[in-house]
Amino acid sequence: MIELVLSVCLISAPATCKDVNLSYMGDQVTPQQCMFRGQITVAQWSAGNPDWRIAKWKCGAPQEFAKL
Repeated sequence: MIELVLSVCLISAPATCKDVNLSYMGDQVTPQQCMFRGQITVAQWSAGNPDWRIAKWKCGAPQEFAKL
C-alpha cells in the first residue's frame, strides 16, 4: 500500500493547515505510479474541496508518515 499525503491550508485562513492522507490499495502500486496517479488524485481532491489550497503533496509508505 502507498499513501498520498496532501498538506492543505484553508483559503480563508491560510495559517490553518492540515495533512490529508489518501491510500492507494494494492500491492502493485509503486511510488512512481503514485507520483503519476497522484497528480490526478490531487486535482480531484482539490475540485471537491474548493475551500482548501494544496500547499504540497508526496507519496510514500504509510509508516513513513505515521505520527507517534
